Amino acid sequence: MFRGRDRVRSAIHAMIGLMADAPILGPSSVLLTGRVAVVTGGGSGIGAGIARGLAAFGAKVAIWERDAGRSAAVAGGLGLTVDVREADQVDEALERTIAELGPVSILVNNAGGVFSSPILETSEKGWDALHRSNLGHVLLCTQRVARTMVAAGTGGSIVNITSIEGVRAAPGYAAYAAAKAGVISFTKTAALELAEHGIRVNALAPDITLTEGLVAVAPPGAEARFGLTVPMGRAGHVDEMAGAAVFLASDLSSYVTGQTIHVDGGTQASSGWYHHPGNGSYVLGPH
Repeated sequence: MFRGRDRVRSAIHAMIGLMADAPILGPSSVLLTGRVAVVTGGGSGIGAGIARGLAAFGAKVAIWERDAGRSAAVAGGLGLTVDVREADQVDEALERTIAELGPVSILVNNAGGVFSSPILETSEKGWDALHRSNLGHVLLCTQRVARTMVAAGTGGSIVNITSIEGVRAAPGYAAYAAAKAGVISFTKTAALELAEHGIRVNALAPDITLTEGLVAVAPPGAEARFGLTVPMGRAGHVDEMAGAAVFLASDLSSYVTGQTIHVDGGTQASSGWYHHPGNGSYVLGPH
């Protein structure tokens, strides 16, 4: 019995020792100074916002983007023309990023695409295309960058951009939603496999976010309707996604891994509840 108590005391003392050696939490914990970050699809929208946010907190940022013009316009560090669905292009971009900026310790898998895919009309080619652009590259980029993190022994943070559509039905967009659900599941497994190497893997799930693309296709008055759909009463801003990405990339989240954070103003929690257009009270379903 006494030996058991001694073991418990030893474990407690060891834990206290580890806590004493831990860095003290403070404003510097959010800084990314000297770290190298890769943001895929960072030439516009949420990706561009995240790239600017990481740079604002001190990271050296490489943007991997298919559109050469957009990557050059956003990148304060390094803009590379890369199709992240292609392994040889990813390998080349990673090699150049390390050569010009240094070892990568932050990866944001943001690239993706969407088009309508009703189940009765979806072709095998369309299904495969949506999965390659929304899920396949997440494995590819994670694997390649994580290998360099393991080899360097430095650990790191990987942030996967999924969507609210990964956790709810999306009529007309079955393939896209399935791919985004795959990103969430992949994030959990990658977090477990890479934890022993000091690599954290998390995901961010946006919903209605004011990007250039959304503004271009939204009909007049759409922003007011967004306010009815979102519990917080408005659409999100790319800087709010960037804030969450900075948190996950920084030491503030040093014990967070395998999680999906919904940066959506409460829409995932609402599960169909929305603001009545007349009096603003919550209603469920048609009014």
